Amino acid sequence: MQQSEVVCNLSAGTELVTPWLQWFLDCLGRAIHGTGTSLGGILDKARFWENFAAFTLNERQRNILKRLLDGFDGKLTTSKRAEITKSSQDTAIRDIKDPVEKRIPIPSGEGGRRTSYALEAP
Repeated sequence: MQQSEVVCNLSAGTELVTPWLQWFLDCLGRAIHGTGTSLGGILDKARFWENFAAFTLNERQRNILKRLLDGFDGKLTTSKRAEITKSSQDTAIRDIKDPVEKRIPIPSGEGGRRTSYALEAP
């Protein structure tokens, strides 16, 4: 059905526009729902950065926190951290020690080489 037919049939009072209108309203509903979900995530990130604005973080630390906020897949370990930031293991450990002391990322219950890090849920 072409758009001109919809306009003509709409003015004639037929029901040919009903399926299109239902489709359009379904699309609109999904778009509104998706926007609410996206805005919720954006607001959570804004609150996170607002809560920790007073803390001084270097660029590597900020980048890792951004990745965690965006939903890092798997567990973030110091090895993965070193690989992502292209730094040494020692630098990765130092970079993670400071935010952990500030309670920004929280270590998992595992210890040693199995320690991984995550952010608290907003």
